[in-house]
Amino acid sequence: MKTLLLIPLLLVLALPVIAQDETSDSNEPSPEQSENNDGAEQNDQGENSETEPESPPPAAEDESLGGGVLDEILHSGALGLLIEGGIFMWPILILGIVGAGVIIERYRSLKMVATDSSQIRQEVHDLLIQDKVEDALQLCDREEGPVPAILSSGLRKFFVLRRLNYDVDRIREQVVKAMDDYNVHVVAALERHLPILATIASVAPMLGFLGTVAGMIVSFDNIDTNFGNENIVKLAAGGIKVSLLTTAFGLIIGIPAFMAFNYFTSIIDRFVLDVEESATELVEGVTIQTALESGPMDAGAGA
Repeated sequence: MKTLLLIPLLLVLALPVIAQDETSDSNEPSPEQSENNDGAEQNDQGENSETEPESPPPAAEDESLGGGVLDEILHSGALGLLIEGGIFMWPILILGIVGAGVIIERYRSLKMVATDSSQIRQEVHDLLIQDKVEDALQLCDREEGPVPAILSSGLRKFFVLRRLNYDVDRIREQVVKAMDDYNVHVVAALERHLPILATIASVAPMLGFLGTVAGMIVSFDNIDTNFGNENIVKLAAGGIKVSLLTTAFGLIIGIPAFMAFNYFTSIIDRFVLDVEESATELVEGVTIQTALESGPMDAGAGA
C-alpha cells in the first residue's frame, strides 16, 4: 500500500524535470535548420564582401600617390623635354649653366669699371701742366677703372725717372713702355672668361646638331627593324622628336652666348680705346712738362 502511494508522489515530483528536458530539446535546432542557418550566414557575409570593396593599405596609397606625382614632374615641362631629348641634352644644359654664370660675372665686373674717364683725364692733364705730379698720381690711385690704372702706371714711371734725373727722351720712352706693358694686363683682365663664352656659343649648337644625327640614326634603325609591322611615320616620330629637341636646345643656349660675347667685346673695345687715348694724352703732357723743364736749362747753358 505504501508502495502504491509512493508511485504517484514520484510521478508528481518528476513532471517538472521532464517538462524542462522537453523545452530544451525543442529549443535546439535540428541538423537541417542548422545547415540552413549556416548557409544564410555565409550568403550574408558574401553579400557584405561584395558590397564593401576592400580598401588598400595606407602605405600602398602613399606610394602610388608619390610615384604618380614624381612621374608627372619628370615627364612634364622643361624637365620632361630634357629627359625626352636624350643624352646630348645634358651637356648642352651644363654649357648653358656655365654660360649664364660667365654672363652674370662679366656684366657685373664691366658695370663696375664703366665710369666716365673724361673728367679724370682732364684733371690729370691740368695737374701735370702745373707740375703737380704727386697730386695727379694720388688722384689716379683713388679712382677705379682701367683708365686711372693706366694713367697711374705712366705717372709713377715719370715721377721716379725724373727724380733720378734721366734724359728727357729716355723718360718719355720709358713712360710709353710702362703704359704699353700695363695695357696688356688691363685688356687681359677685361677679357677674362670671354673665351669660355665664345666656346659655348660654338659648341652648344654643334652638340644640338650631333643630337640631330643621333636621332635620325635611331629613326632609320626603328624603320629597318620594324618595317612592315608598324606605320613608318610612327616609327620615325620618336627619333625625329629627339632631333628637333636637341637642335632647338642647342640653339637656345648658343644664340644668347654669342650675343653676350659680341656685347662684351664691344664694351671692352671701348675701354681699350679710352685707355689708348688716355695714354696718348699723358705722353703729350709729359712731353710738354719735360720741354718746359729743359727750356730754362738750355737757355742758361746758352748764356
